[in-house]
Amino acid sequence: MINSFYRISGLLALILACTAPAFANEAEDSLIKKGAFYGDIRYRYETVDQDGPAPIADDATASTLRARLGFKTGVYKDFQAQFETDLVGRLGDEDYNDGKNGKTQFPVIADPATAELNQLWILWSGLPQTTVKAGRQTINFDNQRFIGSVGWRQNDQTFDAAAIENKSIENLALSYTYARTVNRVFGHEHPQGDWDSNTHLAHASYVFAPWLNITGYGYWLDFNIAPASSNKTYGLRLTGDIPLNDAWTFFYEAEGAKQYDNGNNPANYNENYYLLAPGIKGHGLTLQAGFESLGGDGTNAFQTPLATLHAFNGWADKFLTTPATGLEDAYGKVSYKISRLNEWLDDTTLTAVYHDFSGDSGSDYGSELDLSVGKSFELPDAGQPFKAVDVLFKYADYEADDAPFTDTQKAWIQIGVKF
Repeated sequence: MINSFYRISGLLALILACTAPAFANEAEDSLIKKGAFYGDIRYRYETVDQDGPAPIADDATASTLRARLGFKTGVYKDFQAQFETDLVGRLGDEDYNDGKNGKTQFPVIADPATAELNQLWILWSGLPQTTVKAGRQTINFDNQRFIGSVGWRQNDQTFDAAAIENKSIENLALSYTYARTVNRVFGHEHPQGDWDSNTHLAHASYVFAPWLNITGYGYWLDFNIAPASSNKTYGLRLTGDIPLNDAWTFFYEAEGAKQYDNGNNPANYNENYYLLAPGIKGHGLTLQAGFESLGGDGTNAFQTPLATLHAFNGWADKFLTTPATGLEDAYGKVSYKISRLNEWLDDTTLTAVYHDFSGDSGSDYGSELDLSVGKSFELPDAGQPFKAVDVLFKYADYEADDAPFTDTQKAWIQIGVKF
């Protein structure tokens, strides 16, 4: 991470030093005065009750606070930049395994105390319908099943990367990204916190109609420190909305992908990925059923190491790594946003998700029930910078069937404000 930081900082400093004398005053007006500070403060209390495996003997509790501060400049001569830093602190006892403290008697809660340079990038938009961005940045593609910033954790996953995006053709977005380093959620002090990489990401999306958005992608991942996670994936994703009447809409997700070993991965495999998830929504209610399959041959399995994994296959995070025998997840989701009841309950969102997990070979991995309640409370405009308080309660109950999986219950209370 340190070397990557110096490379990025040096590049930005060189650019600014070379150009500053020519446009100092005008640039200050455009970049600084038209820029804006932003940030957030997010508190989270998380508990984990996990039945082993050894050496886990105790329940975990983590009380953490994340403070984020950033500045995004205005635009001058097609240039723009952003700086963002995160400070994650622990409140109270350290009764959890944060991945680096050695407390293996507790389950893992991947929110270590850390100070991180979250983003530092410069963007140029001097070509028609084209942007070029270089530096440390977040990258989120589609539903983040393959590439994401893992926004659920207190420290984001970011990339030291160069990216180009073009939208010259109507309804078509093309992008290519080269990532030199992956800065993971564990923080730079963790031995697996930063992955040097030789990663190429190609992504294309075309909006044919409201009922058909077509996305194609190719991701080539290669990690020196984690060779087993090096893979190449080619896929096609279809999404769309189809109004049924004035109140109800049918929507769907359909996706298929093929994955192979890549780079320095010592394995030799190819596995398939499938997703089908139709649903309907209306009057604040959303109903969805889905089936997701990640193939496995008993030795190797389809993996998504750069995904926002918490959003998939249950909030208990039992399948962050796909089992060698693959994973099949049949799930149903119900979500309802309360309205026209009273000012305290209106806009509260209630969500329930049920998962049934099994292996590609037919083995039973168990089931999980996920529940959440969330609401944003507006604050009075009294001169303070915070406009609203976001409150979230979540609960996950995973019941295992076959070893090595174990029963796990997790609960979260989260409170956040932004400015």
